[in-house]
Amino acid sequence: MVPSAKIFAVRSSKVLAEKIAKAYGQPIGKIELSEFSDGEFQPSFEETVRGGRVFLIGSTNQPTQNLMELLLMIDAAKRASAKHITAVMPYFGWARQDRKDKSRVPIGAKMVAKMLETAGATRIMTMDLHADQIQGFFEVPVDHVFASALFVPHIKNLALENLTIASPDMGGSKRANNYAKWLTSEVVICYKQRKKANVIDKMTVIGNVEGRNVILIDDMIDTAGTLTKAADMLIEQGALSVRAYCTHGVLSGKALERIQKSKLDELVITDTIPHTNLPDKIKVISVADLFANIMNKVHQHESISSHFLE
Repeated sequence: MVPSAKIFAVRSSKVLAEKIAKAYGQPIGKIELSEFSDGEFQPSFEETVRGGRVFLIGSTNQPTQNLMELLLMIDAAKRASAKHITAVMPYFGWARQDRKDKSRVPIGAKMVAKMLETAGATRIMTMDLHADQIQGFFEVPVDHVFASALFVPHIKNLALENLTIASPDMGGSKRANNYAKWLTSEVVICYKQRKKANVIDKMTVIGNVEGRNVILIDDMIDTAGTLTKAADMLIEQGALSVRAYCTHGVLSGKALERIQKSKLDELVITDTIPHTNLPDKIKVISVADLFANIMNKVHQHESISSHFLE
């Protein structure tokens, strides 16, 4: 019989972690976190983890201390002689820095991967990486979960006629095609040109959306500039309605204001990043059951391929 695994969480992901732990069938483990007057902190496991498997749940959204807290917890688990240390990162922050797109810049995603491994993580579990190739930055197993396993059934339940899947940019065309395959729908692509980060200079659509119900698919929504501009443009091009499904709701800056003022009928996100008091236009689907099922199968050494709806 395989001994029980233990589940712990960083502070910012506590709400999601409690949902995951409940679905998994056991409580969250006890951690005491000491803080110094200058803001430095130190996590301490208040129960033994020797020789067992620990799941450390923590999305690495901003502020940066969320990543640091996860790293310290991994190191503490390693030094407490845990045998298997799985970093469960529903949202993998810094993933947009997956390559050098100009001179003299870092590859932040690679650096974070190495930090996690150096700290002692023996396995990584995450959802909808900004770039699939980030999996190759690790020398340990990576379970890359897809929100499509949750979004596709949800979209099917809408029973929309004349459905078209849209990508808000060229980089998301593969993701949009995968959704279109499962939903047997048409695909269009929005083409954008930027002068600088988070500022769109020009946008056009490749394909016909007149008389169609359009669903925009993306891995994250940050300032909402791209998505709302795409939604407004699609309506101007004759779309009957526009909805958006985005895995990670970063929602920084004026995102909420832009979403409210846009022609989006609805935005659906997951709870990989915690939010409170969201407007009615934004709906949240929990990833808790999905992660709990995969964590349980990983611990029992069972196949998890059935959970991957790309």
